[in-house]
Amino acid sequence: MSAPGSLPTMGLRERKKARTRAEIQTHAFRLFSEQGYVATTVQQIIEEAEVSESTFFRYFPTKADVVLLDDFDPVITEAFRRQPPELSPVQALRAAFRSAFDELSPQEESEQQERMRIILSVPELRAAMLDQFASAMGLLAEELAERAGRDRDDIAVRTLAGAVVGVAVAVMFVIVDDPTANLAALLDEAMANLEAGLGL
Repeated sequence: MSAPGSLPTMGLRERKKARTRAEIQTHAFRLFSEQGYVATTVQQIIEEAEVSESTFFRYFPTKADVVLLDDFDPVITEAFRRQPPELSPVQALRAAFRSAFDELSPQEESEQQERMRIILSVPELRAAMLDQFASAMGLLAEELAERAGRDRDDIAVRTLAGAVVGVAVAVMFVIVDDPTANLAALLDEAMANLEAGLGL
């Protein structure tokens, strides 16, 4: 997920790099949408984005990384840390997701939905997604543990981190089945269900 301009601690150099990365991704996603992920070549993305080959590979070692890499996790992390201490971990995460999505432009939100569709429809990306889930769970566990004053290896911490990642996965599949669905609203509804104890 990509909201590079939202990172509050970025210096000028980091902001310029984030903008360049986001611009390359924007051109790439337009090509993916028009002609498909598999049919789109790295050279086409380079030409469309008007960057050099070395610039492209500095940001994205492979074409798959254009889809898999984004700047959204740090945005959510920062938003989570800003939440008041009286909120429960799930309430704080729900508020952090809302805050992060509020900062997305319509184009960025559209790219997030296209990213999910591509990841779930391309076998090599679906396989790579497992590593991303593991990374996301680790990051979440660290943040949740710090907020709760517990160890990140605590099974309760890991379980909650896994549940939140599971919420994100469930939303991904809904978005793929219904591209017109509102990503932010769906995620908030799913987090509300988690907050309520996952009752049916």
